[in-house]
Amino acid sequence: MDFGGGDQIRFERLGLAGVVTLTRPKALNAITHQMVKALSAALDAWADDPAVAVVIIKAEGKAFSAGGDILDVYKAGKAGNPPVDFFADEYRLNAKIARYRKPYVALIDGIVMGGGVGVSFHGSHRVMTENAQFAMPEVGIGFFPDVGGSTLLADLGGSFGMYLGLTGKRVGYGDALWSGLTTHTVQAEYLDGLLDNIAETGDPGTELREVFRPAPRQTDASALHAIARHFSLGSLPDIVASLKSAARSDEFAAECLAAMLKKSPTSLRVTFRAISTGLTLDIEECMRMEFRILNRMLKGHDFYEGIRAALIDKGSTPRWVPDHLEGVDPAAVEAYFAPLADGDLEL
Repeated sequence: MDFGGGDQIRFERLGLAGVVTLTRPKALNAITHQMVKALSAALDAWADDPAVAVVIIKAEGKAFSAGGDILDVYKAGKAGNPPVDFFADEYRLNAKIARYRKPYVALIDGIVMGGGVGVSFHGSHRVMTENAQFAMPEVGIGFFPDVGGSTLLADLGGSFGMYLGLTGKRVGYGDALWSGLTTHTVQAEYLDGLLDNIAETGDPGTELREVFRPAPRQTDASALHAIARHFSLGSLPDIVASLKSAARSDEFAAECLAAMLKKSPTSLRVTFRAISTGLTLDIEECMRMEFRILNRMLKGHDFYEGIRAALIDKGSTPRWVPDHLEGVDPAAVEAYFAPLADGDLEL
C-alpha cells in the first residue's frame, strides 16, 4: 500500500485497521515533508473506506519520533529558502488528526518530541509504554512548542503544560497519564498483541481496557504543588520572580529556573503567550496562530543559532539575541502573533 512515503513511512491493511509505521529508526523517526504528505493522503483515503474502522500509528526502533527533521529545516533556511510549505502541510495534518472521524491510535514506545507529538497526541487514543518519554523542548533551540503544542499543553491541569513548555523537561508515561497527555499506559510486551486485537475487532476502547494498567505519577506531590504555584502566574516575569524567590530553599524551583535561563529569552516569551492563548482556542485557531509564529521565527536569529549550538557545533553555548528576558521588546513578541501579510494558514 503506497501513499508516496517511500522507505520513510509504511502503510498496511491489517484486518479492520489501517496501520502506519514510521520507518526511519536511524534518524529516530524524524518527521519529513514526504512523511507528512503520505500520512495525510492515507488518512484521506481511509476516512472514506468502509473496510477501515481504525487507524493505528507506531514506529520502528527505540524512538517513536524525536521530532521534525530539523537539520533539513536549518539548511534550507540558511540557504534563504525556509521550508514554510513543510510546516504548513504538517500543521494541516495535525488538525486533520485532531478532527479525524475514526479512532486514531498511537502506540508510543520510546521518546516522542516535536513533530512526533504532532502525529500522535492529537489522536483519540494515545498509548504510552514504560519506555516512552514525552517532551516539547523547542525553547532550547530558539523555537516554540508547535504542531499543536499551544493547545495540548494549555489543556493540562495544574499548569503542568506551562511547566513543560517553558522548561523543556521530559516526562515518563506516569506523568503523561495523570496530566492528561496520554489516555492509556501499557507494558511494552503487550503492544504487538494489542495491535493485532484492535485490528481484528476495530474496537480500541475494548481492547485497551484489557491491557491498561495505570502507571504511577512520577513527579512527587511537592513538585506538583510547586509547579501549580509558580507556573500558574499571569506573566513570565512573575513566574521567573517566583522561582527565584523559592530557589533559595527549594531545589526543584532552582532546577526549573536554571533550565529556563538557558533557553532563548524570545522563545520563552513567545511560548508563554502561545500557551496562555491556546487555552481559549480550538485546534484550527491554534494551528493558524502557530503558523504566524513559525513564519516569524524562520526569519529570525535564535532558531538557527539554537540549532547551530545543539546540532552543528554540538555542545556549544548558543548566543541568543537578546540574551536576557528583560531585553525582549513586548512589541516584538506581539509581532509574532500578528496576521500574515500573505494570508493565514488555510485548513
